[in-house]
Amino acid sequence: MEWISRRNILIVGLGLMGGSYARALKRLGFHIIAIDKDTDSVRWAEEQGIIDRGYDYVDEDAVRDADAAIFALYPEVFVQWIRDWQHLFKPGLRITDVTGVKACVVYDVQAALREDVEFIAAHPMAGREVYGVRNSDERIFRDANYIVVPTEKNTREAVEWCKSLGRLLGFRHIAELSPEEHDEMIGFVSQLTHVIAVSLMTCSDNTHLVDYTGDSFRDLTRIARINDAMWSELFLMNREPLLRQMDVFLEEMAGFRKMLESGDIEGMRAKMRLSTERRALFDKKKN
Repeated sequence: MEWISRRNILIVGLGLMGGSYARALKRLGFHIIAIDKDTDSVRWAEEQGIIDRGYDYVDEDAVRDADAAIFALYPEVFVQWIRDWQHLFKPGLRITDVTGVKACVVYDVQAALREDVEFIAAHPMAGREVYGVRNSDERIFRDANYIVVPTEKNTREAVEWCKSLGRLLGFRHIAELSPEEHDEMIGFVSQLTHVIAVSLMTCSDNTHLVDYTGDSFRDLTRIARINDAMWSELFLMNREPLLRQMDVFLEEMAGFRKMLESGDIEGMRAKMRLSTERRALFDKKKN
């Protein structure tokens, strides 16, 4: 397997996702080098044995030593990092990412990247409502989905290499989407759901809600504990797909409101049966 000969893994960005990648790959025997501007995070990860070496600056030798690289940075920071430091990469290096938007990132990175280095994008559909390396946990990858996002500039070998990473990390299902398909899908299954959760938490100023709610409200709003810096950037970078999905949702809500207002019980029940039928597909996937 090709990964066996690629022992030194560089992880740039040691937050929740970068830390979770580090834990999983370190357990599998890879030598993990990490770069993150937060000194405390780097030192803590070293002390916990999550990484072998860490730097709060770009150590040139560490970058040169990398046999593969994983970027867990905010989108704009990622693009700029490549422009500033790619001259240190080994010829033939393959890099991937965890970025939550693709069309506005992948093409820029590939256009800026040297011809002898290949970037194959990926999106691990896993996470938690907390962030930072101290909350990292490789178990979030189990039973999760992993999306590989190739373009015409990618070789089939790199696509398979990226898929093998997903399998190593323990993802349940691995899929391929184009950058545009990815962003449309993510606008619905991820970004819209965060918008709904935030809206639920902000549409009532009753500070005693916690004393009255049941599991349904808690389940729906779990992701409302949100990293505002990261998610606002992701929303803006995927503005048009997210706006389209918000419009579809608002139309659906308006339709349901109209049925309730007019007493259309059969219409509401039909919607509920359709919802139940579609949700059952998620349970089948786990079996």
